[in-house]
Parts: sequence; C-alpha cells; structure tokens
Amino acid sequence: MLRTRFGPVFLSVVTLYLPVLALTLAGQQDRTLIVTGHSGEVAVAEIRGHSYVQIEALARLVSGSLNFNGNQIILTLPGSAASASPTTQASSSGFSKDFLKAGIEEMAVIREWRVTLRNAVQRGHPVTHDWIDSYQARAEQNLRLVSLAATTESDKSAFQLLTNELNNMKSLSGRFLEANKSRTYVAPESLDNDPLDQKILNCARGLAAMAASGQFTDDGSCH
Repeated sequence: MLRTRFGPVFLSVVTLYLPVLALTLAGQQDRTLIVTGHSGEVAVAEIRGHSYVQIEALARLVSGSLNFNGNQIILTLPGSAASASPTTQASSSGFSKDFLKAGIEEMAVIREWRVTLRNAVQRGHPVTHDWIDSYQARAEQNLRLVSLAATTESDKSAFQLLTNELNNMKSLSGRFLEANKSRTYVAPESLDNDPLDQKILNCARGLAAMAASGQFTDDGSCH
C-alpha cells in the first residue's frame, strides 16, 4: 500500500497524464478506481479520509511497469519517454531515415557537379553560368530538403558539414567562372592538385563513410 503522502500526489500525476480519471463511488468504504481507456478496475481503500490503491494493481491496469531504485518506486506508463527501448534510444543518436536519404541525394548532385567541372577543365571547355547555375540550384534545393529532414543531433551536425561541402563547391566553380569571364587561360591540369578540390573530395568520402555507418563523425576535411 502507498504511504499517505503518495496518494494525492500519484492521483494528480495520473490526472495530468490521462484524459479523464474517474472515481466510482459505491459507499464510503467500498470504492473502485476506473481509468478511462483501460478495462478493469482497482480497489480503493479509505484510511483517515485519504484514498489509497495498490500500485502493483494500478500498474497492471494501465499496462505499465514498476521498477525499484533504492527508496524510489518508478511507475512507467505506456508511451512515456522512459519506456523507449534501448534500440529506439540508440537510434535517436544516429541518422534518421529521411535525413540519410536526403543527404545521399545531395551528395550525388555535388559529386556530379564536381565531375562535370573537372571534365570541362581537363578538356578545355569553358565553364559557364548556364550549367553551373543548374547544378547549384539543384544542390541548394536538395539542401533545403536535408534541413527539413534533420531531427536527431547527428542529423543536425552532418547538415552543417553538407552545407560546408556545398559552399566549397560553389567557391571552386566560382573561380573558373571568373576565369572564363576575364578570358584567363585555364590549364587542363589545373584541378590535379588543387587544395580546395581535394578538400571537397575528402569531405565527400568522409560523409559517405558516415552514411554507411549511420553515425556522425566530425570530419576535419569538411570544415
């Protein structure tokens, strides 16, 4: 049986958690507790003007569970945060499914953009706004979708790295756009040992490894 100080407190908690909590009166010494939404009832004892129920019986009624920690009795109700399984709690620290899908699509666009840029430079083709702007618009749209899908801490941390990757790709393309605009000669091997191009490539590899593992790892090449 609960001690006197637990009776009113516990009933208040249950009232806050459930839509309706009703007591059915059938005489001063013969009452039962009925919880709306749950079948069954629990006997209520009246002692010195206070109502008491067996917490074991109440836990069974609401399909909850009891745990004992020292002098504490912990009642876990269905759907509460404490009832989440270890698997669910662990998954919240990794990438969410929607974020992972959107992030992979974003990296695919950036990868295609980079390959197209490298091919244009190596073959001596002009780097122009018509196709650069097309890639940039697609990448920025995808990044917005990535942002909307970010829910876990890992999602949010990886989103910043994806943003950095996009910004670096824009900077790299901008350099060749400016060269074309000013009619500056661009050697076919210009990107062979370019630090920014290598940074983009290394970041892409790091992000791919994170996607494969499902866990965020802060990759310095993405900063």
